[in-house]
Amino acid sequence: MNVGFLYSQIRADEKLLLTELRSRGHDILKIDVRKHQFSIKSPSPDFKDLDIVIDRCIAQSQSKFASMFFDSYDIPIVNKPAIVERCSDKIKTSLLLTKAGIPTPETTVAFSTESALETIESIGYPCVIKPVVGSWGRLMAKIDNRTAAEAIVEHKATLGHYEHKIFYIQKFINKPNRDIRVVAADGNPIAAMTRTSTHWLTNAAKGAQSAAYEIPDDVASLVEQASKAVGGGLLGVDLMELEEGGFTVHEINPGTEFKALNECVDVDVPSHIINWIESLVHKKGDIK
Repeated sequence: MNVGFLYSQIRADEKLLLTELRSRGHDILKIDVRKHQFSIKSPSPDFKDLDIVIDRCIAQSQSKFASMFFDSYDIPIVNKPAIVERCSDKIKTSLLLTKAGIPTPETTVAFSTESALETIESIGYPCVIKPVVGSWGRLMAKIDNRTAAEAIVEHKATLGHYEHKIFYIQKFINKPNRDIRVVAADGNPIAAMTRTSTHWLTNAAKGAQSAAYEIPDDVASLVEQASKAVGGGLLGVDLMELEEGGFTVHEINPGTEFKALNECVDVDVPSHIINWIESLVHKKGDIK
């Protein structure tokens, strides 16, 4: 198959996918999103023979808009723009998970500093405030008291960008020093790992230690439901274990990284990803 490989930087994850594609003899067109232009009228001649595009842009904004162009050109892309948009926006993700009846942390959104402080007091301490758009645990804060709440809310209000003035506030989940990342393709788990840290943030980007995780049936079911709620695709579904038992889905990542996962599990993650992408090309009508 002819594969478009959309990227902004070639990291270890991208190298794994490119190596797998080349080992199978697929033709690859590398598309550096920083150097290509995208017309609203028609696709570049370079794109005309593509069977599918794999989006590996780092910036969610690049993924969101570039995927729209390929979708408009009727060139299948992983992930579809609607999926990228839903999962890149924490508010949309939370609403979709709640609508689907999937357990997710108690969340309230406020649009002024006064309302944000009232919300924080109502949820109680500690609580967590997150940017509406973002990844790798950046600009997230655990708020332990009123003084910290006032400072953080004021800082966000003065940062300038309108998104910082949207206060996305969640109840703090007292997880057992770890969370769970499951990489799934259209809701079918490929592999999973725990990410453990003494810090309340357990992102791998923050230095958490990764270990293989055997996926129990209830987690597999939640991953399938969460994937269906946002439209499927290649996703990283993040869950936390609850003190009272069970799990909560707190985030879904549309441009999921898998290098750390691949290193700690027996599963060949990039091979499974490419198997799934090949299956989409074979039934191309299902991806549009």
